[in-house]
Amino acid sequence: PLTLEEVRMLVELFYLPYHHGPLAQELLEHFRWLRANSLSVGVPATAPDACGGTRWRGRAQSFQLLCARTCRLHSRFVSTAGRALLYDLHPYLWDIRNMLLAASAFVLWLGCQSITAPILLGRDAEPWARRGGLFGELQALLPVGNSCDLFYHPPPLFPSSQLYLLRPLLPLDKLEHEGRSCSEVSQELQAQLSRAPALPGRLLGSFLSLSPEYTFVLEDEGGPCGYAAGALHAEGFLQQRDSSWLPAIRHKYPPDLGTGGPALGQDALEEAVLFFHAEPLAVPQPVLRRFPSLVQLGTAPRVLDVGASRSLALCLLSALRANGSRGVFCQVSDADRQQLSFYSKLG
Repeated sequence: PLTLEEVRMLVELFYLPYHHGPLAQELLEHFRWLRANSLSVGVPATAPDACGGTRWRGRAQSFQLLCARTCRLHSRFVSTAGRALLYDLHPYLWDIRNMLLAASAFVLWLGCQSITAPILLGRDAEPWARRGGLFGELQALLPVGNSCDLFYHPPPLFPSSQLYLLRPLLPLDKLEHEGRSCSEVSQELQAQLSRAPALPGRLLGSFLSLSPEYTFVLEDEGGPCGYAAGALHAEGFLQQRDSSWLPAIRHKYPPDLGTGGPALGQDALEEAVLFFHAEPLAVPQPVLRRFPSLVQLGTAPRVLDVGASRSLALCLLSALRANGSRGVFCQVSDADRQQLSFYSKLG
């Protein structure tokens, strides 16, 4: 059963519409302070005001721990609560879990940046654009908080107790808890999301090489299970991809590689090689002017909870918006039913 401490946490999350319990109040205070003081993140350790960066990281760690506790509470509640209570309270708790996954990853991302300008936020939304309570206040603190269509999804019919971790994936970043480099994790992620040796480069290769600072990874108890990648300035990214990255990858995967035999997963391998050697479609200039950033998201088939996918989208879009993006687009083949379905479910 739930412990007394977990029941207290639950009560504090479901307090009063305009008066939050201590846990919810602490979450909001940390998030507000971290966002307002994000300029101190990039202060070098040798600078006179380096203590500001140290304090920021300390509060960021406290915020991460609170988010993790709340996500564990959601998992425990699904596993232990009676059915009637579960279906009454789960929609709100599920929303809070998803919001904190995105907020936690966004704060982690802020901690990896050398930010030299304040976070760029949209204008205040009309009151009807946000719901009340803790969810609405957390929504307002994310840079994409005014995009109300991102935040309204029906909860799953069958609640899942699966725990998720969402975080940025950056080069040279060491995962201290497992001692693995991010490149190793990205290889594992790509292997789980693909069916052949060449497909990982097709999924994420250009983003990891040219725009690693906007790459996020979703993990469950089985390991990496989803990703979100973006390029802030899509026009320059696409030019660099076509002029340098694609020639290198074509050299690595020559056209005759697909004839290597069934042991290599021949059908999928041939498909990937054809993809690399086909000329990419040009993006029309009106699209690039209106939507200057490129995004790509995906999850493994075992991720059935659309809330986790939504959190992936929220943290990526928040990171892009924080650095000034005013719109995004994605490229999907009209024959790729899986990706079309995935983006449609996200709204």
